[in-house]
Amino acid sequence: MPKRIKLIECPRDAMQGLLYFIPTETKIQYLKTLMDVGFDTIDFGSFVSAKAIPQMADTHELTKAVSTYHSDTNLLAIIANLRGAEEAVQYKHIQYLGFPFSVSETFQIRNTNSTIEQSKDRVKSISELCFTNNKQLVVYLSMAFGNPYGDAWSAEVLSRYIEELRKYGISIFALSDTIGIASPESIYYLFESLIPLYPEIEIGAHLHTTPHTWKEKVAAASLAGCNRFDGAIRGFGGCPMAKDELTGNMPMENLISFFNTPEYETGINLNKFTQAMELSSTIFRSDH
Repeated sequence: MPKRIKLIECPRDAMQGLLYFIPTETKIQYLKTLMDVGFDTIDFGSFVSAKAIPQMADTHELTKAVSTYHSDTNLLAIIANLRGAEEAVQYKHIQYLGFPFSVSETFQIRNTNSTIEQSKDRVKSISELCFTNNKQLVVYLSMAFGNPYGDAWSAEVLSRYIEELRKYGISIFALSDTIGIASPESIYYLFESLIPLYPEIEIGAHLHTTPHTWKEKVAAASLAGCNRFDGAIRGFGGCPMAKDELTGNMPMENLISFFNTPEYETGINLNKFTQAMELSSTIFRSDH
């Protein structure tokens, strides 16, 4: 029986750093096209300050526009605090909320204006809200593969946070390579260390890559037992903190190619994906 691979397409991550605003109607068309492809989940928007991320200021409109669009794909919205979560849970067709939780204290303060301890309290409050509203909270463990601040990181550090946060009912985590420094060795090390410890928890990979290193990274995660992968069509967006300007999101077309064998089942409709690829080339300018 083929192994089920969950592919999470992240147009929100691809778009949010752009210097030009993508018209809301264009986003709606793109999201509907992606919803036909067969992705497990689409990370489509964020309920955060419009001042902080102007590109996502129209997430409410986007959410309403696809409320009656039939698709088996789940929708995930990023939130950074309880206020954002309260906005997101109003929508029945948003199944997942995503919260960035850094294992680097320095980055957590810079990214969410809260300490790790304060962020634990946020996770607890948000998870309770999700439970009440029949949503599921996905925690993104940022800086999972190291950080530029000298803050400690290891499988033991990550395990400690997973252990603490799962008490709040969190059953999906994504290890995030925030600054694009993960190597095949560190990827294999973390997943191989953590997955056997938590068989009841889904541990996914949100990796960044250069055009020439993606395959080794995906292979390392897969070999270590990871079955959940985030990506973005053409690798757009994703890694402003990387030292190498060629580093971006994991290209979704590469993930689909890697897992397009009888050994795996992704649920992807390749014809629909080709349509989404073609549409993306008209949305994302070459000077992005």
